Amino acid sequence: MDGFAVVVGAGTYRGDGVLFAHRWTDEGVTVQADFTGAHLLHLATAGCVLNDLYREAHALGLRLDGVRVTASGGFDSGSWVSTGIAYEVELDTTASAEEQRALLDRVDEVAEIPRAIRAGAAVRRG
Repeated sequence: MDGFAVVVGAGTYRGDGVLFAHRWTDEGVTVQADFTGAHLLHLATAGCVLNDLYREAHALGLRLDGVRVTASGGFDSGSWVSTGIAYEVELDTTASAEEQRALLDRVDEVAEIPRAIRAGAAVRRG
């Protein structure tokens, strides 16, 4: 993974950082990130993946005791165009390895923010 890393954690994987209320957990989510545009872009990805892991696990009847998502990526040094975003997931669950793979594949397919970034979006000043 490149630079500008962010970490979001919930449940048994909550860490140090800023605590945010969270729809899927009573204890909330911790966010570890610097406040730069690059970090915020990666945070959007990590946060969306974490949320969708809980949503899809719930739909599949899988219990998640903890989730940690780390996202990072690089930028071209001249133009500051993103060279891509990578994310890693850690799960604390009793789900089988096969169920975990299926969950991760499903979330990678449906997570809205990664899908939007992959498709590209026009950004303009209003």
